[in-house]
Amino acid sequence: MGVDGRFARTLEFFGPEAFERIRNSTVAVVGLGGVGSHAAVSLARNGVGGLIVVDSDVITESSLNRSPFACPSDVGRPKAELLARHLASACPGTVVVPLVLFLDQENTGAVLGRGPGLLIDSIDSLNPKVALLEACVTGGTPVVSSMGASRRMDPSKIAVDDISKTSVCPLARKVRSYLGRRGIRTGIRCVFSTEVPPVEAGPPDDSEMLERRGRIRRRLPGIGPLPGIFGYACAAEALRLLAASIPPCGIDG
Repeated sequence: MGVDGRFARTLEFFGPEAFERIRNSTVAVVGLGGVGSHAAVSLARNGVGGLIVVDSDVITESSLNRSPFACPSDVGRPKAELLARHLASACPGTVVVPLVLFLDQENTGAVLGRGPGLLIDSIDSLNPKVALLEACVTGGTPVVSSMGASRRMDPSKIAVDDISKTSVCPLARKVRSYLGRRGIRTGIRCVFSTEVPPVEAGPPDDSEMLERRGRIRRRLPGIGPLPGIFGYACAAEALRLLAASIPPCGIDG
């Protein structure tokens, strides 16, 4: 197998057979904020052959501090399309499918129906997040899910573990509760922080709100590095699972 020199170090790390699995895989990344965008860029740069990148939002001025693919001139452009264009230039040979889509329980098939070998969930809306995770587990799609990355500052408090082992994070607590009502208590790898957020949520902000969300949410303050670290942790876990031939997700009833 001839390997592009861009991936030499990744191949040396995992070995030829595992790297071939990575190169032949397709990963869906849902939510392209500070977490998902860094995860997608890292996966492409480390050899994942196909990406499905999903987000309904556009780049805003306030999101530039955590978007590794956007410039001030990109404000107002769809994140999914902009990221796909960036990766076409930065990672030639990687097949990227952009979906400008607000994912909820009604349309998870628009992504999962494309057959990704693994999905990274970096959605920050609770009900759509839970619907996507439920669809992944019941359908057997391995998933790595990011919990709350905003309002954190301490990278040493970031952990990777099963959903059942998450703690402190308010979003993780709600996700566990909602999934538990559906009989799902394990089988989801999570990136989360045990840091108690040192700052409160900001004022109401409709700059990134879509009409179908039904309400204006409070803006979550955050510095760029922490979502980026979450994204790289999601990508590292995804690469590990792809290289190792991922076990199926499980439902605990």
